[in-house]
Amino acid sequence: MPMDIGDWLDRSSIVYRSSADSKRQALSVAADAAAKVAGAKSSDILDALMEREALSSTGVGRGVALPHARLPGLDRMKAVVVRLEKPVAFDAVDEQPVDILFALFAPETAQTEHLRALARVSRLLRQGEVRERLRQARSPDAIYAILNKEAEANAA
Repeated sequence: MPMDIGDWLDRSSIVYRSSADSKRQALSVAADAAAKVAGAKSSDILDALMEREALSSTGVGRGVALPHARLPGLDRMKAVVVRLEKPVAFDAVDEQPVDILFALFAPETAQTEHLRALARVSRLLRQGEVRERLRQARSPDAIYAILNKEAEANAA
């Protein structure tokens, strides 16, 4: 299973400057983007994300959330990035609102791959400089380049 963010994230899976007024709306934006690359219905993806959120919030702090779910029919990991125009309440661990969502979707049969992927993304987004550059990015291509460049640098 590839551990390169570029293998999971397609440029078309980056939603830039989305407006959402709530956690559910933000997750719905992520589900809509995921539906395009995952071959699943947006409503099913949203249900899977909400089910996961019901266990505990995926808001990891510093304005970042890492929503994730297993999806039937996926053959490999897929990712979606959503950058919100204004942060929304997300029940994050630090109680700060979220403006960056990095959603990961794993095949139902995935064992530990999705956990390793979550750990990798979490380490990357813990870096203040990376978060700031994502917030300053002016296009989906810029966000894609930042994530790929940083992931490659951190893998070395």
